[in-house]
Amino acid sequence: MEKFFKLKENGTDVKTELFAGLTTFLTMAYIMFVNPNILKATGMDENAVFIATILAAVVGTLIMGLYANVPFAQASGMGLNAFFTYTVVKGLGFTWQQALAMVFLCGLLNILITVTKIRKMIINAIPISLQYAISGGIGLFIAYIGLINSGFLRFLVDETHALGFGSYSSAVPSLTNFNDRGALLALFGLVVTIILLLRNVKAAILIGIILTTILAVLTGHVQITGALINSDAHLGALSKTFLQLDIPGLFKDPGKLLLVFSTIFAFSLTDTFDTIGTFLGTGRKAGIFDESDTKKFEQSRGGLDSKLERALFADATATSVGALFGTSNVTTYVESAAGISVGGRTGLASVATAVLFIASLVLLPIVGIVPAVATSPALIVVGILMAEGLKNIDWADLEVAVPCFFTVALMPLAYSITTGISMGFIFYCLTKIVKGKAKEVHPIMYIVTALFIVSMVLQVLVK
Repeated sequence: MEKFFKLKENGTDVKTELFAGLTTFLTMAYIMFVNPNILKATGMDENAVFIATILAAVVGTLIMGLYANVPFAQASGMGLNAFFTYTVVKGLGFTWQQALAMVFLCGLLNILITVTKIRKMIINAIPISLQYAISGGIGLFIAYIGLINSGFLRFLVDETHALGFGSYSSAVPSLTNFNDRGALLALFGLVVTIILLLRNVKAAILIGIILTTILAVLTGHVQITGALINSDAHLGALSKTFLQLDIPGLFKDPGKLLLVFSTIFAFSLTDTFDTIGTFLGTGRKAGIFDESDTKKFEQSRGGLDSKLERALFADATATSVGALFGTSNVTTYVESAAGISVGGRTGLASVATAVLFIASLVLLPIVGIVPAVATSPALIVVGILMAEGLKNIDWADLEVAVPCFFTVALMPLAYSITTGISMGFIFYCLTKIVKGKAKEVHPIMYIVTALFIVSMVLQVLVK
């Protein structure tokens, strides 16, 4: 195990990696229950999706751990599953079988741009200031998810406001008054976790999750018997989604070809930049993709020589594998940052996470007992830790500050990592052109920015 995962070389040990794997699992285990609830709106069998979600997470995370030897976990992506359900199926009128075919082709496309070094060129083209902004923005995004899941924020539907150019109605966010038991439990978990972190307790996040879960059970917030999923959720249910993708049906109508290709492109673009953002925001900060690996990544001309390249390949492969099982895009989870923050540095942590996912098929009561109010403080704390990179941005230089601001601000406000990155890229190119420094921008940045703009236009046209 030491030789395979190179534990000493990465400054870690078995115990630390197992703790990291468990921490990552606990912060992302919610996807097993959330994903079926979203995809069932397409007509998919909920129990089949439950099994597909778990198996796709297991396979994708094992590929990440055993092939790339990095502590990142994979599962069906939030946001991407909503796009799958509410835009592709309900909005554009595709069947869920055709939508799965799109996800499968998206994975193949991502594999292609990985092995042909296009993904590598994209990462190398991103200026260092934007890389720090991406890291900080993801931190705020994660923290925002934690604030919502904890019940700390409530959204009140406000009256319609009249403005000079028209009117709008809005949901106004505000802090909860903490008369809700769930919010109080999350507050307990957050305070405990922060105290443990300040006392330099290495497993602070994991301990916070466990103590909050125990308190949730003791106070009746979690009913142990209610944590069981439908007894019909067995492996046989998987046949209802396994290999059900409809590729021929996707291309049978010539009039829909533009729509099909633009949708696959939107899937691929979102998946690619969510992944790149996660790797840049967590892996480089933690030293997982260190200077030597980055140099190898930049200089490689053939093969997948660096950890970062292998991680990107693992991510792309998992998307197609997930479609075969019967779930939406499988992607690298930003919640992996929770495991990394407690010391996870190698693929052993990912293997531990994968084992826990497969075990959850028979340990459903234990998995279901851990509530969102117990894991949400971990996301808030991880967001705090990831905000560190923002100090490296020269905010006094408007040329740097403008694109970085849009990158950081729009990730949480637009609830999308990709939106933050795309607007950051657009304003980066714009500021350089206006300042007469257009030649300083890497050609890849112009190409990717143009693709972002095309994607935005296509989304308007196809709606």
